[in-house]
Amino acid sequence: MTNATTSTDLTEAATLADATGGHERDPKGATVTLETRHLSRSIGQRLLVQDVSIQVSSEILAVVGPSGAGKSSFLRLLNRLDEPTSGTVLLGSMDYRSIAPQELRRRVGMVMQTAFLFPGTVSANISFGPRQRGDTLAPIEIASLLERVGLSGFADRDIGNLSGGEAQRVALARTLANRPEVLLLDEPTSALDQSSVREVEQLVLGIVRERRMTCVIVTHNREQAVRLSDRTMVMEAGRLVRIGATREVLHDV
Repeated sequence: MTNATTSTDLTEAATLADATGGHERDPKGATVTLETRHLSRSIGQRLLVQDVSIQVSSEILAVVGPSGAGKSSFLRLLNRLDEPTSGTVLLGSMDYRSIAPQELRRRVGMVMQTAFLFPGTVSANISFGPRQRGDTLAPIEIASLLERVGLSGFADRDIGNLSGGEAQRVALARTLANRPEVLLLDEPTSALDQSSVREVEQLVLGIVRERRMTCVIVTHNREQAVRLSDRTMVMEAGRLVRIGATREVLHDV
């Protein structure tokens, strides 16, 4: 993997941020939590993400497009699970390459399509992130998180005894324990039955609203995008081809 980022790129990004007083703003005047600038990633001759520039602020942005469009590749770039070959991401006004990876992934949390939980109890999974930073979650804090995701009394449950929907809610609670500013969701309900899908959707909506978070969700389900997202971006062949209000964008696609 080749990283084409240079010190000049970092300087240019910092200069652009400084020119706006330290914070990027969207056309409505809200502070932009997350911004991509000409973000691209390629492997050899294969272009996965090509020159994507967006701003996201305290909202849910859906990412849709055909299989192989680069949706998940784009999402993974947002917290540097993969490295861009050009362009960058700004978290607030800060180029994310200047943030230590562990701190970046605390601030930009991600829930995958399949809940990858560690062997052991639900409580141990939820407290993992804070423990890595030397913090200890009190039992009452763990109980509060579990209550928020509809799993009261599950703290001592072994993760091997969870249903798919329960495991995904534990994964969400584990991410929330890190108090992220941005929540990334990669097809978080695609492996769930329909009743669990709607439960997880309502959880996401409630949590994003009450915490005023920025959320980016990759979904193949256009109805889900309509139910959840304020705006939708459409990707094809790694490129951003349209972005705007969800109902308008999906009506024309």
